[in-house]
Amino acid sequence: MPDSAAARAPALSGLAARIDAALPQTQCTRCGYPDCAAYAQAIADNEAEINQCPPGGAEGIARLAAITERPPRPLSAEHGLEAPRALAVIDENWCIGCTLCIKACPTDAILGANKRMHTVLPDHCTGCELCIPVCPVDCIRLDNASGAATGWSAWSEAQADHARQRYDAHQQRLRRDEARAAVPLPTEVPPVPSNAAASVHTVASEPPADPRQAAIAAAMARARERRLQSGR
Repeated sequence: MPDSAAARAPALSGLAARIDAALPQTQCTRCGYPDCAAYAQAIADNEAEINQCPPGGAEGIARLAAITERPPRPLSAEHGLEAPRALAVIDENWCIGCTLCIKACPTDAILGANKRMHTVLPDHCTGCELCIPVCPVDCIRLDNASGAATGWSAWSEAQADHARQRYDAHQQRLRRDEARAAVPLPTEVPPVPSNAAASVHTVASEPPADPRQAAIAAAMARARERRLQSGR
């Protein structure tokens, strides 16, 4: 599944745009596509079925059936089950500040910094669950945010529009980051004295350690030790 900013679906129009407007905009990828827009385009191109969106549920399928004039079908069990709208919550006592969940969030709903406690901004969380598998210490849970309401009934049009806007802003930020990363930074290499050439060669032949990976590994070890001590 493509996940780079350049591979994401372009602006939609016509039937695809109408289909996209009928999706809850969780950007969860459970449909098998990288985002809601890509799924909408695939439906419009007759490359995907209308029953692959668990967050939309039966009501979402009925919406898509009306738009596409296809017969409604039961939700595809392969893609997930209809459920209440979820809200991610970080157990701040166990968060190690690895930033992996921040990178996974499609709506920039997680606030934090490296080695600092993270927190979820509930107004921006879509319950996509993408932060769950990347957390190395299992400190994220999903809370029911819609009670007994499931599928599209658990969402409002305003919430879906807000999620789409947040995702669009997230995509724009990723494109800016990729553009900046593609520009090489100017470097100046100082001349190396001839009598130091051998020692420089020895140091350069050894791969540099990744301080971020080392920090995450150390934090995970501390978290495991705390879990063992607390019996969690």
